[in-house]
Amino acid sequence: MTPTLRPQLNGLPIASPLPRDANVSFEFFPPKTEKMEAKLWECVERLGPLKPKYVSVTYGAGGSTRERTHATVARIRRETDLEPAAHLTCVGATRAEINDIARRYWADGIKHIVALRGDPVDGIGQAYVPHPGGYAYAEDLVKGLKNIADFEISVAGYPEKHPQADSLDADIAFLKRKVNAGANRIITQSFFDTEKFLQFVDKARDAGITVPIVPGILPVTNFKRVQEFSASTGTSVPKWMAEIFEGLDDDAETRKLVAASVVAEQCRVLYANGIKDFHFYTLNRADLTYAICHILGVRP
Repeated sequence: MTPTLRPQLNGLPIASPLPRDANVSFEFFPPKTEKMEAKLWECVERLGPLKPKYVSVTYGAGGSTRERTHATVARIRRETDLEPAAHLTCVGATRAEINDIARRYWADGIKHIVALRGDPVDGIGQAYVPHPGGYAYAEDLVKGLKNIADFEISVAGYPEKHPQADSLDADIAFLKRKVNAGANRIITQSFFDTEKFLQFVDKARDAGITVPIVPGILPVTNFKRVQEFSASTGTSVPKWMAEIFEGLDDDAETRKLVAASVVAEQCRVLYANGIKDFHFYTLNRADLTYAICHILGVRP
């Protein structure tokens, strides 16, 4: 059977920005040191004028960054006009402890939670064991949060399936349960093969999932590290990416230029196929994300 050809640029000239109905959001991670905290706030101040739909702050395995995450999102709420979203996982806490955290967020005016199962305490690739007396999976966490307050809830999706799922179809069935439990949005793991993301969206829609599915966009600055991470998460890396970054291991500036052009084109192809929201994994570095947004027409 001949595959359906998807639009690549949908008639948009190669240099034109996206239409103004495109939305962006940014992910940060909580700082461990004063120096990292200063860098994070430089990133927030640089990207804030782009008016993201929301900004999320990650949460370490086993609750290792629980207080730093809370402090970061609370400061964003107090000191900026950005809409913060706090990551919250099932790992390393009882239901009562997680419920207390959620109530603190709500009291602090943080109404958006990114609800995740979380990585095993012993690291990615190890067996996941629910915490005794805790929420076992993200579906349970979503239900629990909705019982506490009317949170806006985002959950994770995996375009090439979760590493521990039996199949993509089984993973999408579980994703639908998270949505049925009350999730408002799906934010995906990063991916590099745009067609695989679009196929994932098609499968999710066929399964009856109707909430927004937001692509997680990771600008590549260190290709070797991305290869290693992708191998552990089951994310495919197209051959053309290896070729386009070949010979740049010791040339950080050129890698940034290449990364900006690759991601801008990825987002433009996604937009041509009906995707209007983009979630950027910033790694607390503003320059590359800011440049990509500028190319896309998302500007102050």
